[in-house]
Amino acid sequence: MRRPDDWHVHLRDGPMLAAVVNYTARQFSRAIVMPNLVPPVTTIAAAEAYRMRIASALEPGADFTPLMTCYLTDDIDPAEVARGFTHNVFTACKMYPAHATTNSALGVTDFKKIYRVFEAMERIGMPLLLHGEVTDKQIDIFDREVAFIDRILTKLIADFPALKIVLEHVTTAEAVRFVEDSGPNLASTITPHHLEINRNAMFDGGLRPHFYCLPVAKREVHRLALRRAATSGNPKFFLGTDSAPHAVSNKESACGCAGIFNAPFAMESYAKTFEEEGALNRLEAFASENGPRFYGLPLNTTRIVLERTSSQVPDFIPAASTRIVPFHAGQTLAWRFAGHADADATSLVDETGSGSAS
Repeated sequence: MRRPDDWHVHLRDGPMLAAVVNYTARQFSRAIVMPNLVPPVTTIAAAEAYRMRIASALEPGADFTPLMTCYLTDDIDPAEVARGFTHNVFTACKMYPAHATTNSALGVTDFKKIYRVFEAMERIGMPLLLHGEVTDKQIDIFDREVAFIDRILTKLIADFPALKIVLEHVTTAEAVRFVEDSGPNLASTITPHHLEINRNAMFDGGLRPHFYCLPVAKREVHRLALRRAATSGNPKFFLGTDSAPHAVSNKESACGCAGIFNAPFAMESYAKTFEEEGALNRLEAFASENGPRFYGLPLNTTRIVLERTSSQVPDFIPAASTRIVPFHAGQTLAWRFAGHADADATSLVDETGSGSAS
């Protein structure tokens, strides 16, 4: 199949960046890199420096392009945002409601405060990426995505109808319907874990912190709606892993971090869902075509091979002097990422870099 892209990933920084980035680069040609570092990526200079650190952490010969994003704050400079986009530094802007998720304390407290930024983005065709949850304490955590759509997203679309928006990592049937019923400037990413688990996974036989993410997984009816959307062939839905590594000690604690690290077996996980839904013929569009078309970027010309053979997912992955629990830990998946193929798919470069017939 055509080589896919990841339109939402957390690569972290420092030793953790070096430990995880090549799992993403191995399968994906490009990735939208989240800017919620400490401090966050809010300037062109910060984005260029982060991109250089990512490049330095890649294995020799890796064919991978990080697509940088700008972290929106209440006082972000619209001119800096626009310059970053026109100079091909920023691919998009990310809006986190303040305190919505990991490293979002400096996020937006009132989206109306940055209307001048939205005006500039709409004018130049720069996409806006949304963590679609409100943070009001009186709103149940399982209802925060729907509340965000009702309170913020509908108003944003009405005020900026030409602004391209990605409602990232949707988790509810209501969000799916909203994206489907909206115009062509609204699209959505769907993660492999929200296709696989519902909220019961966090409480199966005890508290399971490695299934805790934000937005949190919802009821089974919502998981089924996500599976229908991802496998429907609708071009408004595309791949975004939201892979988010945390050390075991930071997950298994009195106040555990939100995030699921799915990068090592991302395509195997998506293939599992699409096969179960009888839609393997639609996986390539979801993974490799819908995203670049929405962003206005060229499709990849290189190809990968997914093989229908078992993959054993380890219980732990060593990383940055610690360990991470990967998604599907301890399971055997029915698919294996077999490597990169020539454009005509007559030869295969496996994970060790050697050529072989396919």
